[in-house]
Amino acid sequence: MGCIVIVGAGECGARAAFALREKGYDGRIKLIGAEPHLPYERPPLSKDGLKAQLPPKHVADAERYAAAGIEVLTDAPVTSIDRAEKRVTLADGSAIAYDRLLLTTGARARTIAGTGDAPRRIRTLRTHADAEEIRRELAPERKLAIIGGGFIGLELAATARRLGATVILIEGLTRILSRGVPEDIAAVVAERHRAEGVDIRCSAKIDRIDADDRSARIALAGDETVEADLVVVGIGAVPNTELAAAAGLSIENGIAVDATLQTSDPDIYAAGDCCSFPLCHYGDRRIRLEAWRNAQDQGTLVAGNLLGAGEAITSVPWFWSDQYDLTLQIAGLADGASTTVRRDLSDGAFILFHLDDSGRLLSASGIGPGNAVARDIRLAEMLIAAGKRPDPQALVSPETKLKALLAA
Repeated sequence: MGCIVIVGAGECGARAAFALREKGYDGRIKLIGAEPHLPYERPPLSKDGLKAQLPPKHVADAERYAAAGIEVLTDAPVTSIDRAEKRVTLADGSAIAYDRLLLTTGARARTIAGTGDAPRRIRTLRTHADAEEIRRELAPERKLAIIGGGFIGLELAATARRLGATVILIEGLTRILSRGVPEDIAAVVAERHRAEGVDIRCSAKIDRIDADDRSARIALAGDETVEADLVVVGIGAVPNTELAAAAGLSIENGIAVDATLQTSDPDIYAAGDCCSFPLCHYGDRRIRLEAWRNAQDQGTLVAGNLLGAGEAITSVPWFWSDQYDLTLQIAGLADGASTTVRRDLSDGAFILFHLDDSGRLLSASGIGPGNAVARDIRLAEMLIAAGKRPDPQALVSPETKLKALLAA
């Protein structure tokens, strides 16, 4: 009987384990995680899970893993990979042999130099334990300073305001959501946050951060100081590639894999936040995605490829974020777009379509209350996957059904 070992017990690793069973694999499956919890979903950590102090939202309960014959090891960091002997070694010194190895080691929060040994008044948000620590400070008359105007920082700001905390958000660039979100949509998000009382400071340079057991102080250029009960650093994530690099696997903005998610070792695959891969819709450009949908899609795809399917990844990147009553959704990548057109929907919702010089649709970005843009973004995702070159005026007109453009 063979054994497939999965290192990294998050969304992607858990999905892959179950998909292996669904695809008929009857050998041993060992899913190994460094955290004390069963695999859980990370999106709620900055949203409802944080607001309501909910326990981790597990991908599955212990009974389901047992029923599927999946052995889950928690609180078990892997310290090395021996490719010659085909085994991994755990922190307790034990070793586990594998026939095929899947790395779903994810990513960790990026930190600011000099704050790694700071007291608990400076935090990041990546794990359930992080969320528990932050939640203790989110209450009326408490002040939260967030560094970074990306999705995590903004979702945390919205949750903190719902809980009554005072929030100041510090962004070093000229606007929030500068990575992959069009300026028009970022402006809507910024306006909504300001209406809720969030103090957004863009183009702000941080000179120093000091903290003690009671508070933190951020010294900004220009002799301004921001004091807060808690500082949360939300400036992106770093892929966990150390295991792979030490084992001699190729690294390129993550663990480098081919279109089937195979690494430079034919018996080792990688998937999810930790890997970079070529995407056919964008000229095999190598990208790395930190997204819930991507973790699910790659978990399912890599399971088949571990069993010899050899299927290339073709899914279109998709992101979403909740900001108060607004939902932002993006399908595709807008890099290389030369034309952008806007479709206005009801209740202030709108979608921006981004096309290249040939007229091919590269990306669609939308924002509106609730699910106002969800259906059209899903259809845009299908248009992108099909390589369509829709008439820009048809994209502008709400009377033109995107489904009809897909069929054309």
